[in-house]
This record gives sequence, structure tokens and C-alpha cells, in this order.
Amino acid sequence: MSENALSLAWLEPGDAFPPVHHAWGHNSDAPGLLCAGGDLSVDSLVRAYRNGIFPWFSPGQPILWWSPDPRMVLKPAAFRLHTSLKKQLKKFANSPHCEIRVDCAFETVIQACADSGRGGQSGTWIVPTMVQAYVELHRAGLAHSVETWVHGELVGGLYFVAIGRAVFGESMFHRVTDASKIALAALVALCRHGGVHQIDCQQNTQHLASFGAAETPRATFVQAVTETLQQPAPDWRFSPLYWNCLLTPAAANT
Repeated sequence: MSENALSLAWLEPGDAFPPVHHAWGHNSDAPGLLCAGGDLSVDSLVRAYRNGIFPWFSPGQPILWWSPDPRMVLKPAAFRLHTSLKKQLKKFANSPHCEIRVDCAFETVIQACADSGRGGQSGTWIVPTMVQAYVELHRAGLAHSVETWVHGELVGGLYFVAIGRAVFGESMFHRVTDASKIALAALVALCRHGGVHQIDCQQNTQHLASFGAAETPRATFVQAVTETLQQPAPDWRFSPLYWNCLLTPAAANT
């Protein structure tokens, strides 16, 4: 019997999630798939993220919950600022027409991410029910957007979930070249300033790896999440001074 012929737990709204080690393994057609069903309420999403689980499904599918092993993680201290992006950041930081905003246009950001889809994948996984769920999570103070603005226009950004100092990256979009990369660099700067030591990237992509993200065992990832959940949440307001941790000669770049 193939691994993915095994049963998949079906959740009713409010049910507890199975232990993450029950997720389907590498020999299945869906490595990391843990369970299906349940709901996308704020309570369910918080319980999921606290345990290293996230929702991901396509139109026409039930809610699917995942916990891959290994997990893709970006450590802010290991962020790779390539020469071309560093030049762009310097121009951005020195221009009076460019700024980073946080949580000024969350709903616009997540909808733009939904319209853009996820890099390397066809279609979108940010279906309307997901958009609404994360808007509610944002209203609860647990989901945030980092936004790239030029001449008063939103040109790129990303959104993420944050519980204490546990940070989970979700999706990015850009309307002009490098706008999403600038938003990612701003999130890294915020995390360095706020004492956040890892950003969950969920799944391995070459794009994320190029910035220094790397795979880590799921057990290690979940343990790190558990240790940071109760730590005080950072102040997610961005100051242009935070660019210094990336752009000064003493900043670690590779």
C-alpha cells in the first residue's frame, strides 16, 4: 500500500490538529499534508501556526493543512543582500519619494498577492476564503503587511503572520522591479531590530534560497517556534534607520 493510501484526518470546526509527525512523508504524492477540513477562524489559524501548521489549498478543494519536513527557514542574520539589490536599497533609502509602510494597506497587499499567485506555481492558493481569513487575522493584530511605496503608490509588498516573536512569511507581490525584494529586505531589517531569529518560508524555492533561506528539520523548526511564541512581539513600525543593519559597512552581507 502506498503511503498516500493511508487515511487523512478530517477535522470539524474547532477540532484539535493531529501531531505534526502524522503528516504524509516523502514517499507520498503530497509530502507534508497533515489533515483536511476544519475552518479558517482566527482561533484555528492561531492554533495551527503555533504548532507549525499552515493552510494551503486550491479553488474547489477542501481546506488542507500542511506541516512539511524539512521546513524552509530564513534566518535574518543569514540574509544575503546581493550587490544589485544593495544598490537598489541605497537608492530607495535615500529618495524622499520612496518609503516602507507597515499595515497601511493590508487588504490591498493580500489581494495583490492572490492575483499574482506564488512563484513557480500555476494559479493561486490565496482563494477568497483565505483572503477573508487573513484579513480577520490582521484585524486581530496577528497578520501584517510590509509595503513598498514610490511617489505615493503601492508598488510591492508582502504579508506575514506574527505570534510573539514567531514570524511566518506568506506571500509577496511586485508591480515594479525589485519592489517585493525591497519589502523582504525591510522585513529582515525589522526582524533584526526586533530580535526575531527566524522567518518561516514554508517550502523550498530557489528564489528564497538565493536570499539565504535553508531547510531545517521540522522538529527543530517547531521547537524554535515554541520558544518564541511567548516572547514580546516586536514593534512592527518601520524606521528608515533600520536600513543601517543591511547597508552599513559593518552589516554582514554575502
